Amino acid sequence: MADLDVQIVQTSSLGDRSYLAHDGQVAIVVDSQRDVDRILALAGRLGVRVAYVVETHLHNDYVSGGLALARTTGARYLVAAADEVGFDRVPVTDGDEVTVSDRMRLRVVATPGHTFHHLSYVLHGPDGPVGVFSGGSLLFGTTGRTDLLGHRHTHALAAHQHRSVRRLADLLPDGAQVWPTHGFGSFCAATQSDAPESTVGRERQVNPALRLEADDFVEQTLAGLDAYPAYYAHLGAINAAGADPIDLTPARRADAAEVADRIADGQWVVDLRSRTAFTSRHLTGTLSFGLDGPMATWLGWLAPWEAPLTLLGESEEQIAQAQRELARIGVDRPAAAATGDPGEWADGVEERLVGLPRATFADLAAARAGAPPSGLPGVDVLLDVRLGNEWRTDHVEGAVHLPLADLPDRLDEVPAGTVWVHCGSGYRAAVAASLLARAGRTTVLVDDDYGVAADAGLPVVPGDPGQ
Repeated sequence: MADLDVQIVQTSSLGDRSYLAHDGQVAIVVDSQRDVDRILALAGRLGVRVAYVVETHLHNDYVSGGLALARTTGARYLVAAADEVGFDRVPVTDGDEVTVSDRMRLRVVATPGHTFHHLSYVLHGPDGPVGVFSGGSLLFGTTGRTDLLGHRHTHALAAHQHRSVRRLADLLPDGAQVWPTHGFGSFCAATQSDAPESTVGRERQVNPALRLEADDFVEQTLAGLDAYPAYYAHLGAINAAGADPIDLTPARRADAAEVADRIADGQWVVDLRSRTAFTSRHLTGTLSFGLDGPMATWLGWLAPWEAPLTLLGESEEQIAQAQRELARIGVDRPAAAATGDPGEWADGVEERLVGLPRATFADLAAARAGAPPSGLPGVDVLLDVRLGNEWRTDHVEGAVHLPLADLPDRLDEVPAGTVWVHCGSGYRAAVAASLLARAGRTTVLVDDDYGVAADAGLPVVPGDPGQ
């Protein structure tokens, strides 16, 4: 790469990537997450000085660490001139060029679509352009979603996105690397891709924005959009104002009596252990958001904004990990935390501990046929908590659909009786089952891959595209 090196700092729990590009001496950082200690540690290991911190856009899916990083390192902070922000920055606009060193240069390219003022940054080395930091514009096999600024702007932004991606492709050679911020499970991506890396040439072959004409691209993009996390509504404003530095000091510890009081008060008391551990035994009234899945995304989505959260983990490390992940989305300080096991959280009172039945799709098929496996109740209601697009693709015949994001406010809409609940793999269903159990419902968690439902003997039918 002509003396330049680009390091990826991955935040897999949110489906995002930050980047540190350097020439062996000075570095630029693109779209830093809030926990800048990872960036600082990487720069230290590489022995480079962070000279520039850049934002492709004001993010909706995470709290930016760009301002804090720039202030910590003394770097110049590049943000779109058109964005109204509450802090000092270096305003940049389309066509600007930034000389980082005698071997590294950035060219600013306006690429509206994901937001109105979105920028991409073409990285130039001694021999020309080597790649583009494309933020939420050109992603791997897709583009950034265009509905985060409100429904009234979605169509116009989708048209902008099409033009922006084509502009990048026209500016860059086929061998140029593409370095997007979103698209690795992030809800900021219009669709998902499993590709680990890409080039402009590859995107010419696979990306809808480069294969479809504008009207077809806009129609396809809008048809594919689904729900996104509720906390997105708060993060754009936080980033525009300038986020406070992250606070990862340990949460205040709660004893068993306080945990019991918080549960009795109806607060969100969150069990961070795996869903397997949760279903085996948990404290009555707690909710399953295991760290083995996208905990922050779903907890941030479902819990009321700024509601007090109490975290229960097996270890200090689990609590610390949860704090870090939640702080990335603006959930700054848990109300309290406790470590240990359910017996300790119950203060040894076994009556406060319960389990939750787990089943497979084969078990569900047997139960619907009137022969539930030993220890499992019959099926009165089959609840599917997947997203709307998943349901519309296909679903188990006779299931009731209620997306997990809607469940806390619509628990009273779940029909009476024993509820078997499923999602795509088990994680969301565990969250849903714990919410139902806390509401006093008898629940069975289908902890299985939805892809095996038909082979298990369950009738799977296509959904109504109009639903």
